[in-house]
Amino acid sequence: MQVYTYSEARQKLSLVLEQAETTGKVLIRRKDGRIFALVPEKVASSPLDVPPIKAKITTKEIVDIIREGRER
Repeated sequence: MQVYTYSEARQKLSLVLEQAETTGKVLIRRKDGRIFALVPEKVASSPLDVPPIKAKITTKEIVDIIREGRER
């Protein structure tokens, strides 16, 4: 795990953020000795978040297919 001084972290913020994302945690040490952890936040995504597809089908055709499937 990488430890940066406060000054280094300020000067190389982009690099520090990338490293935190890659390794999961980066430590930043202040002059007075206190240490802070920089941890990327996990973004919750829905399992229903799927990329759209391009299909040449109308809304009516989709509804008809669904109704037909439900009737079986």
